Amino acid sequence: MVERGDAAPLLRWAEGPAVSPPQAPELQAGGRGWGSGGGGRPAAEPPRRREREELGPSEVLLQPGRLGLGDVEEDQVVAVFVVTFDPRSGNMVEWCLPQDIDLEGVEFKSMASGSHKIQSDFIYFRKGPFFGLACFANMPVESELERGARMKSVGILSPSYTLLYRYMHFLENQVRHQLETPGHYSHLAAFYEDKKGVLHAGPGRGGSLPPVYWLPSIHRYMYPEMKITHPAGCMSQFIKFFGEQILILWKFALLRKRILIFSPPPVGVVCYRVYCCCCLANVSLPGIGGTIPESKPFFYVNVADIESLEVEVSYVACTTEKIFEEKRELYDVYVDNQNVKTHHDHLQPLLKINSADREKYRRLNEQRQMLLYSQEVEEDYNPCEEDLFVLFFLEQNNRIFQTLLEVSASQDKTLTAEHARGMGLDPQGDRSFLMDLLEAYGIDVMLVIDNPCCP
Repeated sequence: MVERGDAAPLLRWAEGPAVSPPQAPELQAGGRGWGSGGGGRPAAEPPRRREREELGPSEVLLQPGRLGLGDVEEDQVVAVFVVTFDPRSGNMVEWCLPQDIDLEGVEFKSMASGSHKIQSDFIYFRKGPFFGLACFANMPVESELERGARMKSVGILSPSYTLLYRYMHFLENQVRHQLETPGHYSHLAAFYEDKKGVLHAGPGRGGSLPPVYWLPSIHRYMYPEMKITHPAGCMSQFIKFFGEQILILWKFALLRKRILIFSPPPVGVVCYRVYCCCCLANVSLPGIGGTIPESKPFFYVNVADIESLEVEVSYVACTTEKIFEEKRELYDVYVDNQNVKTHHDHLQPLLKINSADREKYRRLNEQRQMLLYSQEVEEDYNPCEEDLFVLFFLEQNNRIFQTLLEVSASQDKTLTAEHARGMGLDPQGDRSFLMDLLEAYGIDVMLVIDNPCCP
């Protein structure tokens, strides 16, 4: 049985320490506190925009399902906000900059359903063309008006989620500051003035901006906490959590199915699983994926997102609301903890682990152990474990599509059992997967592998 928990720092952070009742203001007047400094330590200087030459050698920009070099992203924030829970009115936006920005629904996206049961959380979400990150905290108070608890979230919006992790500690400190000294927004206003981005008119404005994925190698030049707060720092926990079922998710992700992950709060770690699912489908071969929809990370969704999900043909998202399970028209694959299921009959064969899947999982763990051994013996932390996992599936995907392209370019266009084995697939167990793959990507080959169910 696969372990249900993980003692890694990533998962310990999800619950977080309790917030104490007000004693003394955490931030001193004039301290701007962008960084992770807290308590009695002086606040750090605000993170500044890094120029192109400052970027590490392995910071690679990825498009969903397509791996390649890209332009360096601008580090910009288009909104900052405070959400509070009012016992009489429910969730509401308490304060924001700029004041005229549309934040409808953010009050529910940044404070997940069921959050009243936990002390702290962090949430990635999508708001129209933007991505958001919010930190939530729950503090007990001696107030009948607040019914004994004060709950708030502090968050930001950006054109891309891939740099939001930089402000995790800032948002965490600020939500505690808002709980202990409500109504003081000067630090947030100064932060927005320093980081606000200029939105350029053009394709995608007001529509759907193509998200850019950032896969970092965590080397010595980066702070350790970035590894456990950035979504790319969780692939090892993701695979450890799902075990061999990672190969089931890999197939559904490569087929661009609508994948919905359910979990009760805290939701931060589950948002990481959304990111990891998208990473499984990277392909670096030219000409692949042009006719198939992008794998979109929606991160946290709730009932307010139902209308937008109805028109999506491919996405990966997570939710804390069990009612989604009943709305089968919204998803193809439903993941409840470690239980992966689908209501589509034609996808049922993909839920079965076959011999080729077990072999891939064995090789993945073997490579991981070799990497860990080399790091221990040689003190060599390059490449990192996260790169190993992502590149493992990238190589697997490239091998599959390279073979399919070669067969489609041949004279007889015949895909045989030998081809399947060469791609690392089970000729019988992966027959249904191969048929779906050919249809989804529009590859013209003839599959001549016999169906074991038909004489």
